[in-house]
Amino acid sequence: MTLSTAIVATYPPRHCGIASFAHDLARASHCTSVVALHAPGAPAIYPLEVRHRIRRDVVADYRRAAADLARDGVGLVSIQHEYGIWGGDDGELVLDFVRALRVPAVATLHTVRRTPTTSQYRVLAGLCAAVDGVVVMSEAAASLLTRVYGVSPVRISVIPHGVPDLPRVDPDLVKPGLGLAGRAVILSFGLIGPGKGYELAIAAMPEVVAAIPNACYVILGATHPELLRREGEAYRDSLVARAAELGVGDHVRFVDRFVSQAELGRWLQAADVFVTPYPGLEQIVSGTLSYAVGAGKAIVSTPYEYAAELLAEGRGILVPPESPGALAGALAGLLADPRRREQMGARAYRFGRHMAWPQVGATYRALFDGVAGRDRCLQPMPRGLLHVLPSRRVDA
Repeated sequence: MTLSTAIVATYPPRHCGIASFAHDLARASHCTSVVALHAPGAPAIYPLEVRHRIRRDVVADYRRAAADLARDGVGLVSIQHEYGIWGGDDGELVLDFVRALRVPAVATLHTVRRTPTTSQYRVLAGLCAAVDGVVVMSEAAASLLTRVYGVSPVRISVIPHGVPDLPRVDPDLVKPGLGLAGRAVILSFGLIGPGKGYELAIAAMPEVVAAIPNACYVILGATHPELLRREGEAYRDSLVARAAELGVGDHVRFVDRFVSQAELGRWLQAADVFVTPYPGLEQIVSGTLSYAVGAGKAIVSTPYEYAAELLAEGRGILVPPESPGALAGALAGLLADPRRREQMGARAYRFGRHMAWPQVGATYRALFDGVAGRDRCLQPMPRGLLHVLPSRRVDA
């Protein structure tokens, strides 16, 4: 019999990276049901696989949902953890939920802070202690869990961020359909908000345009719903104003919408260079960077931990986080060198084959089946059985 599994996470139609990840994971790992973490003001109508919902700030919903899953006959629960999606201080209500569960659980951690506050440490360490297995998406995160949070390495599985299995195509074949014919395209995508480094990339554009006059930097994505609720479009407007002030308004294009995965694939295929200019260097996962590697793009990034790991061995270029000149030089250099772009993209694409959702989903399914098949009193399976990133082990 197929193990009945449930995913607990934000979920479409909510627009956020965790919701998209949960949707793709549910399909790829053949999960049977979803518990949606429902934020105030979020869309109220969910697809049929959402059997239950937890209102983020309603304490009673957490224990009720755990009881509902037991009555449904669910054999394992996959918990997606990010501090902002669970209720309570630093998402502490996740602990209420997991302690009320009567079935095995695996937690996928989307953030592991190097220097957590006392509250953040308590929540994450408590979650890791309460579940039967922990998944992270990078060696850096696995090392942090052991060194900072005291999690035993044998309880940790490193499984890469899943990505669509896109074919590589000549960007010039895709550009006309997106209004980009004749342009040298630099792309960033994701929900718009501070902390993504868009200011750095825009500041680099005058120098890029001086070297590559047809360059166009595309910023693809809707404003983050929480930011939109608090401040409206003030942040996006500030970026538009900054591009105009620098004289590159015609070279920075904002695509203000949340796009389907199919449309996102076309934008990725149209890009000559992909950029993640994040200022924070402790970031241990980036879905957007994962997608770019999976699509076989030439990539420029600041050296945050996930980028340093994913772009090793010539799969991308790392530049300092506060240097528009260095970023401009790397972008313009790649745009001017088709052969180098092709070689870099090919290396990324080969590496990214193990990140395609069919393979990632099968790995999660093996983990779920293994955890559910063990007696909860026994030691977890050795991590080596599920350590699937083809990179050098980072010892704790």
